[in-house]
Formats: sequence, C-alpha cells, structure tokens
Amino acid sequence: MRNLSPGEIYDQVLVIQKDCGERISHIVIMGAGEPLDNYDNVMKFLENINAGYGLNIGYRHITLSTCGLVPKILELAQRKLPITLAISLHAPEDSLRDRLVPINRRYKLGELMDACRRYIEITGRRITFEYALLSDVNDHMEQAKKLIGLLKGLLCHVNIIPANPVEGRGFERTSQEKVQAFKEVLEKGGLAVTVRRELGTDIDAACGQLRRRYEGRENS
Repeated sequence: MRNLSPGEIYDQVLVIQKDCGERISHIVIMGAGEPLDNYDNVMKFLENINAGYGLNIGYRHITLSTCGLVPKILELAQRKLPITLAISLHAPEDSLRDRLVPINRRYKLGELMDACRRYIEITGRRITFEYALLSDVNDHMEQAKKLIGLLKGLLCHVNIIPANPVEGRGFERTSQEKVQAFKEVLEKGGLAVTVRRELGTDIDAACGQLRRRYEGRENS
C-alpha cells in the first residue's frame, strides 16, 4: 500500500530466513508493487544485501522485475549491476498490453524494446521477459508468433507463467496443453523459453493471491 524503506525490504529477507532456518541465497524483487517506482530505496537495499556487512548475496543471484518504466530501466542500466532484469510483458501488441499492463499507455512497446536493447548494450546482461498466459486472452498461437517478432534478435529469455486464479479478476488460466503448445512455438522461433514452476496456488499463497484476499477482508 506504500513504498517500503530499504530496511523494511531487508527485514523481509531476514524474517523469511529465520522462518525457514536456512540461509537465503537468491532474491526476486517483484509482486504487488513496482520496484522501479521505489527506485532509490530498492537500490539502497541491493547495496546493503550484497555487501559484506550485510547478507553478502551476490548480485547474480538477484532478479528485479518491472512492468516497464522506461526512464528507470535506462537509469538502472548505467549502474551496470550484474543482476537479472525481468520485464512483465504479458502481451506482444500495444492494444492488448494497454489493457493488461496499464503503464503501456505511457510507454509503448516500441519505446520499451528500445530501452531493453540499450540496457543489454550497456550491461551485456540477458533480459527475462515474463509472459503470464491467460485463457483466450493472450495465449493464441498467432500471439506467440507476434512475440517472436517482437523479441527477435534480443539477448533474452522468455519465462512463461501459468496465471494464478485471483478472485475478482475475471481471468482464467490457460490449460497445460496450450501452455506447452505456446512454448513449442516460441522455441521453434528461436527463443529460449522456460515455464515457471508453481508454488502456493493450492493455498492461495501464489503471486497476487494473498494481497487480493487480504484486501477483500479489509473492504468487507
């Protein structure tokens, strides 16, 4: 509901580490919120978590996900941090992405792809593009072909995400058969692709589900 301070973000890692009883070795910054909208605090957190006086977690074990704030992607590139940048893409065309990822109304796909090319050029790092499959919305094979055209020539990797069912959103998840077919089309088009392993869906603890349920209780 608000931006977290560097210490609050750091504290989340410490609490999880205490709960699981093991050293946390990898971090993904994503979920309910936009990390690059909290740029300075997130950068300070990365510095602290990586430092010898902190948890000494290597930058190469950290992924930062963004919906596509073009100016901040370019600013992040100048830092040349060896983290993994992930872009929440979810659509291969502006008309659909405007609906699924509203920031696209401000930074269109052409501008976003230009920023991604610049990021790769400056950092030499591969970008991950996240694509959540929604039944009969963005999972058609024609859209897979458009995605190939959009990403062709980029140093990148596509992470297909079977969308989590979230109450009140009105979207349904794509069948496993169609997920596999979508993946095969992308691979035949020359893209590196993986399907994200699912954790927590059965207890409404997967990405987006807990916050949605909590907000529902608060508003009832």
